[in-house]
Amino acid sequence: MTKPQTRAATRTLQNKVWASWVAFMVLGMAVVWAVTARAEEGEIIKSHGYSFYGDLTYPADYPYFDYVNPDAPKGGEISISVLGTFDSMNPYSRKGRGGVLSTVMYESLMGEGVNAPAPADVYGEYYGLLAESLEYPASKDWVIFHMRPEARFSTGDPVTAHDIAFSHNLLLDQGLKSYADAVRKLIPKVEVIDDLTIKFYFAEGVSRRSLIEQVGGVPAWSRKWYEDTGARLDESRLETSPGSGAYMIDEVDVNRRIVYKRNPDYWGKDLPFNVGRNNFDAIRLEYFGDENSAFEAFKAGEYTFRAEGSSKQWATAYEFPKVAQGYVIKEDIPNGSPPEPSGIVFNLGRDVLKDKRVRQAVALGFNFEWTNESLQYGLFKQRASFSQGTALMATGVPDAAELDFLKSLGDVVPAEMLTAEAVVPHTSGASRLLDRGNARQAMKLLDEAGWAVGSDGKRRNAAGEPLRLDFLLNSSGSATLSAVVENFMSNLRAMGIEAVLEKVDSSQYTSRERDRDYDLVFDQYAAFLDTGTGLIQRFGSEDAAYSLFNPAGLASPMVDAIIDASLNADTAEDAAVTLRALDRALRYEFFMIPVWYNDSYWVAMYDQYEHPEKQPAFALGYLDFWWYNADKAAKLRAAGALR
Repeated sequence: MTKPQTRAATRTLQNKVWASWVAFMVLGMAVVWAVTARAEEGEIIKSHGYSFYGDLTYPADYPYFDYVNPDAPKGGEISISVLGTFDSMNPYSRKGRGGVLSTVMYESLMGEGVNAPAPADVYGEYYGLLAESLEYPASKDWVIFHMRPEARFSTGDPVTAHDIAFSHNLLLDQGLKSYADAVRKLIPKVEVIDDLTIKFYFAEGVSRRSLIEQVGGVPAWSRKWYEDTGARLDESRLETSPGSGAYMIDEVDVNRRIVYKRNPDYWGKDLPFNVGRNNFDAIRLEYFGDENSAFEAFKAGEYTFRAEGSSKQWATAYEFPKVAQGYVIKEDIPNGSPPEPSGIVFNLGRDVLKDKRVRQAVALGFNFEWTNESLQYGLFKQRASFSQGTALMATGVPDAAELDFLKSLGDVVPAEMLTAEAVVPHTSGASRLLDRGNARQAMKLLDEAGWAVGSDGKRRNAAGEPLRLDFLLNSSGSATLSAVVENFMSNLRAMGIEAVLEKVDSSQYTSRERDRDYDLVFDQYAAFLDTGTGLIQRFGSEDAAYSLFNPAGLASPMVDAIIDASLNADTAEDAAVTLRALDRALRYEFFMIPVWYNDSYWVAMYDQYEHPEKQPAFALGYLDFWWYNADKAAKLRAAGALR
C-alpha cells in the first residue's frame, strides 16, 4: 500500500518500540526478576544479559522465552514475496541493491531474531548469544564480553574475539559514513584480551546510552574469509562471507529468488535463546516486478505467506476459491508497536522547501479523510506522532515537567512552542478531494512566502521562477499508493504549484533516494520509545547532509539539544519527559506530512503454519518463532492447493 508497507514486505516487517514499555518505564521499571541490583559506583556488574537500568526479565537459568512454543516442530518451508530487484548480497554497502534478509546469516554477541527482536515480549533487554556473559562497571565506562567457546561459523571455524574486533573495525573503516563517524566518537578502543574475551572502551564525557547494546549488536564476520578473499564491505557483490547463524544461503537467482536454509550443524540450536525459534528448514523469497503479479502468484501457490500491506487488496481481493475452500486463511493480528512514522517527506536541502510556510501549504494539499474513505476502504487511522499512542506522545501544551525542561534549553526553543499545543495534522472533508477551506489557507501561506499566482494560474517568486516540486516514486510500489500520490499532486496543481510525479524503477529509485535527489518522497523514520544514540543518526544535525536514516536532512539545534538531554537523563522518568519534548519538537519542525497507520498485522497464508496463541507485543515474528504443520501441508497438497 505504502512505500513503508512495501518495505515491510521486502524487509519482512521490521520491528520497533512500543507503548507498553514506556508505561513500564514510567511506573518504575518493575520486573519479574531483578538480575542485577543497581550497583554502587565502582562495582562490577556481571550478567547473562543487559538493560540500561540493570534489570532483566529473564533470569540466568531461563529455559526459553515465554512466548515461544518450546515443542514447535522443525521442518518445512515458508515462502514470501518481495517487490523490486536486487543485484547484491552485501547490504552493508551504499553500492548495489541488497537482497532481502541478506543479514540473516550473521549473529552478534547479544542476540537478535530472524528479522525480529529476541526476546520479542520485552523492550530494552538484551541476552547473550555469541556471548555467554558480560561484565561492566556501574559507570559503564567499558564492557567485557565472554564468548561461548562452542560458537562456530558455517565453515566450522570458531567465532572468536578476533572476529568481533575485526567486524567492529571493518564497519568503521568501510561501513556507512554516518554510522562510522558516530561510533568513532563513542568507542575509541577495542581490546582482544584472549580468543574468547573482548573489551570495548567508551569515550569520556559522552552518554552511556546505547553503548553496550551498540557493541553487543555488531555482526560477527569471519576475519579469515575477508583476509583470504580480499573482499570489502563497501562493495556490491553476490558472494557472502560465512555466518554463524541458524540460516545460510542455499540459492541466489538474481532478481528472481533467494533461498535460505537452516544449517543442520548450527552450533547454537540447543541454547535457551533459540528454543522454539528458527523452526523452518527453508525461507524462500520470490521477487516480482509489481504488486499485481505478486498477488496472482500467491493465489497460484507460488509462495505461501503474505504480509498484506494494501488496504484495497485486504478489503476486496481475498475472495478467490482457495479462501472459500479454507486452503488460504486470513488473520488480523494486533500489533503492539507504535506505527512507523511514515509519510511524505520534504527534502529540507531544497531552497524552495526551507520556508516552513511552503511546507505547511503543501501539506494542506493532502486529504487524509478523502484518501482513507475513497482509496483505502476506511481501514486506516491518521498518525500524528513519532510515538503514536504511547506515553511519549506529546499532547496539548507542555505540562509542568516538560515546560521546565524546554525552558532550560534556552533560546534554541522557540517561545511559541512553550505555549502552543503539539502540532497535529489538519482535518479535511471526506466528500471531495480538494478541501476548499484548506486550499484557501494554503494559498494564503504561499502568498505570504512570496509565491504569487500569475495570470496563467502558476505560482512564481519575485525572480519569475516557478514553484516546482518533484515527487520521487518507486514504480514497483502498489497501485493504491500511486493513486494516493497522484491525487495529492492534483491538489498541489490546483494551488498553482508545478507538481511533477517521477516514477522510476527500483534500482533508479534506490540510487536517487540515497543521493537525496528529490523534493518530495514517501519515506519513513523510526518510532522511538526510549533514548539512544540512534536518535542522533535519524534526527541529528551533524550527519544530516548525508545520513540515509534522515531522508529530510533535518538539522535542528533544538532537536540536537533535546536528544543530548535525553541521552544524559538520570532516570526513566526524566528520559520520558525529554522524549515527549522530542516528539513535540519534531512535529514543530514539520519535515514530514504524516499519513496513515494500521494497528494490526494483516496476514494471509496457506493453512500450514501455526504461531503461539499469545502474540508477543513487539514482533509478528513469522520467520522467527512460527512453525510448519506437516499434516496440514500434506492435506493442501493432496487437495491440489499447493504444488
